[in-house]
Amino acid sequence: MTELCAIALGSNLSSEIGDSEKIVQAAIARLANHPEIEVVKVSRWYRTKAITLPNSAPQPDYINGCAILKTILSPLQLLRALFYIEQIFGRERRERWGARTLDLDLLLYSDRLIDSPELVLPHPRMSDRAFVLLPLAEIAADWIHPVTGLAIADLAQNPPDLDLSHPIAINTEALAL
Repeated sequence: MTELCAIALGSNLSSEIGDSEKIVQAAIARLANHPEIEVVKVSRWYRTKAITLPNSAPQPDYINGCAILKTILSPLQLLRALFYIEQIFGRERRERWGARTLDLDLLLYSDRLIDSPELVLPHPRMSDRAFVLLPLAEIAADWIHPVTGLAIADLAQNPPDLDLSHPIAINTEALAL
C-alpha cells in the first residue's frame, strides 16, 4: 500500500559533494532514485540560523526544506532508509543539535500515530520549528497534524522559534516532481 509521508531536510556543513544547498539537493535526488520512494514535491530551501544548546560553539546557518514522498516502505523501513542516506552523506551522530552534513527527519507518515523507542510520529518537535513548518506549509498546507488536529498552514502561522531561527526562503518556488 502506498502512503504519503513528509520529511524535513537540513544541512549546515559542507562535504566533498559541496555546500549545504548542494547536499540537500543531492539528498532529494538520492531519495528519488530509491526504488520504493517517489518524491512528489519539494519546498523551497530556507536559510535558517542554527539554534544551539547553551554553552555550545556557534554553528553555520542551515539550509532547510521539506519534501512529500510516496512510499510502500513501512514507517520503520523508511526511517532506516533516511538514516542510511544520512550516513552516505557523512552524517555522524555525536551530539544533540550538533552541526551536520545532512539531517533527514520523518515528520508525518499518513495520519499514523507511533510512539516507540525507535520512532515517534508525528515528529514530536515539528510543531515548534519554523524551519519545518514554513517549508512544509508550502507543499502540504492542508495536511492535518494527527495530534493537534490543525492544518499545517495553521501551525505555520506563528511558530514559537520564528524569532530565533529566522528562516528566509532562498529560492523562488517549490518543486513539483
